[in-house]
Amino acid sequence: MKQALIKGRVFDGLQLHAGLAVLIEGSKISALLPESEIPDSVTIRHELEGHILAPGLIDIQVNGGGGVMFNDAPTLKTIRTIGAAHRQFGTTGFLPTLISTDADTMRLAIEAVRQAISEKVPGVLGIHLEGPYLNADQCGIHHADRFCEMDEEDLELLTSLKEGKTLVTLAPECNSLDRIKRLAEKGVLVFGGHSAATYEQTREALKAGMHGFTHLFNAMSQFESRAPGMVGAALEDRNSWCGLIADGQHIHPATFAVAVAAKSRGYSLLVTDAMASVGSAIRTFSYDDLEIEVVDGSCRLASGALAGSDLDMIAAVRNAIRFAGLSLTEALRMASVYPAHALGLEDCMGYIRTGYIANFIEIDEELKLYRSWIDGEVSEV
Repeated sequence: MKQALIKGRVFDGLQLHAGLAVLIEGSKISALLPESEIPDSVTIRHELEGHILAPGLIDIQVNGGGGVMFNDAPTLKTIRTIGAAHRQFGTTGFLPTLISTDADTMRLAIEAVRQAISEKVPGVLGIHLEGPYLNADQCGIHHADRFCEMDEEDLELLTSLKEGKTLVTLAPECNSLDRIKRLAEKGVLVFGGHSAATYEQTREALKAGMHGFTHLFNAMSQFESRAPGMVGAALEDRNSWCGLIADGQHIHPATFAVAVAAKSRGYSLLVTDAMASVGSAIRTFSYDDLEIEVVDGSCRLASGALAGSDLDMIAAVRNAIRFAGLSLTEALRMASVYPAHALGLEDCMGYIRTGYIANFIEIDEELKLYRSWIDGEVSEV
């Protein structure tokens, strides 16, 4: 089936274009051409009414949504529910994220993601395993009694997903550089997080193949004048990616702005760290044995401690503009182009180009979302 998207402005990931039509055939973009040159054979035409067509948003850290948590039921049904919930907010690609747990649950989660990719569940790009190879001094809502050092059996498990991307968050000071190197060599994306690593330890891990940092500033050694810590190493390094939770709760808006300014352009990513409440009416829910409440737009334990977020991706884009004075297009890149590069998918998504997967969002200047496309299939918001 051939379709044309017309009468809007196209942000292709680099710049805005007027008068351009985007043609879709099946799940791919078949052409970009002036509207006057659309072939007569294209009979299905979606009018954008002057809105912006932009690359779909990609979220590499999604714990839950639609009232469910991936940890509580690591199944195909859960993944479908989470994906549908986040699609309402412009997410067209995501990594279901598993918080530190046991090996049996990890196997179930990996198998569920394998099934989701096989059955083409909309938006599923792979899996994010956040732990359990973390530091108990920076545990957050993770259960420290589940933490462990990676062994050979773990290495085999972490490299078992052959289709899609696998991202692993670990504390480099708690795991050998050799295993970090071997994970990276096998295509696993290694991010540092929940870590008390020194600046020097972080630098060594980056040399070994560590790829980026999970929710920068949160649950990691901080930037100090004589001890730069993991945060300092992350901001200094020019070739690693930093996930940032732009909710104004996990990091102060000024901290967000400073981080984006300090980091190499193109290497700051918007992530949600979303919990079950996103895309759902629920305001209280349980995760493991923890009771979590949505309070003033954040997810919190009874103690007041943060417990993931109630953030969605289109809100994160709005906040990035507000917090750091970014242009609309640069904030969109942080949620589409740059995550695609971080995942190594820049040759097929993150841009609107001929031959790329037809994943888009239709928005206006205020970032109101109207429609999304995943693999060429449209959905109204």
